[in-house]
Formats: sequence, C-alpha cells, structure tokens
Amino acid sequence: MEKPPPSVAILGWVFILAGIIMVAASVVSVVGSDASLNSVLATEEGLILAVRTLAIVGGAFLLRGENWARWLLVLWIAYHVVLSLYHPLFELVVHSLLLIAVVYVLFRQEASSFFNGKRVESP
Repeated sequence: MEKPPPSVAILGWVFILAGIIMVAASVVSVVGSDASLNSVLATEEGLILAVRTLAIVGGAFLLRGENWARWLLVLWIAYHVVLSLYHPLFELVVHSLLLIAVVYVLFRQEASSFFNGKRVESP
C-alpha cells in the first residue's frame, strides 16, 4: 500500500482523533443520563453519535487512499458549516475556513494522484 502524502496523513489522523474525542464525549453524556442505549440511538443523540463516528471512518479510510473517504470528509465538514448557520458567527467562520483547508489538502495534485492510484514524484 502506498503511503499517503504527509498533508493527507495528518488530516486523516486529525479526523480520527477528533472523532474519537467526540464519540467519547457522546458516550460519557449517555452514560451520565438515565436513558437506555436503545432510546438514545433512536433520538438526536444517536444521530450525533453516528455523524461523529463518520469522522473516524473517513479518517481511517483516507489513510488507505479510498477516494470516497475524501468526499465523505468534505461532506462531513460541509455539514458542520450548515449547522453553524444556527450558531454564533465565529463558529460559521471557523467551520468555513476548515472546509476550505480540507478541500485544498484533499484535492491538490499530490493528494488527487494518491487517491486515483497514480504516483507523483516530488521535485
């Protein structure tokens, strides 16, 4: 398996670690409540847990060079931009800048070559 470009590897690990932290926070909030696991999974908390898990899945498969994973992560952060429309302006700005950075890193020539299975030699 070809190693990902450093920028892609860093981004993949950032999504994995952020996802783990966010999933752990969800689990802690569920454990602290009186709700059963089934009732939590059937509510908004279940959706939040699923979305947070997608960050881990996307990050892991990004490291493996799966093209769909980069699209998943772009959609993941774009979803957060949309959610930020209902929050303070600062969150919207931060998520928008993160979306721009993620798109830049994942769609540069070096990254695109990695995801499309073509090797690009560094100058």
